[in-house]
Amino acid sequence: MRALILLGLVGLAAQLVDGSLGMAYGVTSTTLLLAIGTNAAAASATVHLAEIGTTLASGISHWRFGNVDWKVVAKIGIPGAVGAFAGATFLSSLSTEIAAPVMSIILLSLGVYILIRFTAFGLPRGNLGKPLRRRFLAPLGLVAGFVDATGGGGWGPVGTPAILASGRLAPRKVIGSIDASEFLVAIAASIGFFVGIGSENINFAWVGVLLLGGVIAAPIAAWLVRHIPPRILGSAVGGVIVLTNVRTLLRSDWIDASGGVQTVAYIAIAIVWAGAIAYSVREYRRDKANESVEAVEQELRARSGEEETASA
Repeated sequence: MRALILLGLVGLAAQLVDGSLGMAYGVTSTTLLLAIGTNAAAASATVHLAEIGTTLASGISHWRFGNVDWKVVAKIGIPGAVGAFAGATFLSSLSTEIAAPVMSIILLSLGVYILIRFTAFGLPRGNLGKPLRRRFLAPLGLVAGFVDATGGGGWGPVGTPAILASGRLAPRKVIGSIDASEFLVAIAASIGFFVGIGSENINFAWVGVLLLGGVIAAPIAAWLVRHIPPRILGSAVGGVIVLTNVRTLLRSDWIDASGGVQTVAYIAIAIVWAGAIAYSVREYRRDKANESVEAVEQELRARSGEEETASA
């Protein structure tokens, strides 16, 4: 019972993050399942089954808030489903000894990317209004879907930053569209895992509690993003993913590091992680201060213009 409660809380927290950043539900949940010794394919299958419900709830929530561009959903979601099915069947064919470290490497790479991306750059804005072409979204969806299924997460970490970097869609619509299209990816990946490993290796109680936590969190993620800056949240989540998957790799048969080496690695990661969060907080405060100064200057210019008009 305690494990189920913890999984439910993880599902809730992961969906709050995912709904705010457009990424990290699968990466966060799969990382935890691997950490407690779950088979790699079963971990990814469990998360994707739960995501059928959480992504549906999240997509509906974002749609109600006007955060979804349905043209983008169609252009990226269908190729994403194809890639996810291929990734699921590929992961199912790997042995447990190979799959666990391989998945941890993928998750670690995504964690490093999230940590660096949000710490150093925050959410990019620019070129808004320009169309997103199918020749860009289709290959992106195919790759993101494949990575998502093989890594237990990756749809958001691959898709969201790529579209944000284009600067052609408002950040809230990027996040909403990625979350809505992930519903198709979750269905395709789940079908692929059922074909590859069957249902006997999947713990449906775990699926249920992850789903419950995610569904509860989905409607309030839009509220959360207004109160916790995405830049700071991204740095915090990236650090958790990096630390957890480094732990898995160091303890794997591939490396089998000594206790001393593990301790040094954890301390080094913790120092970098703390520094990244501190830097994100500082940059966020500086950006807010600059925005306040610009707002005051605009108000002063507006008042000056009104006074000149009145005197004329």
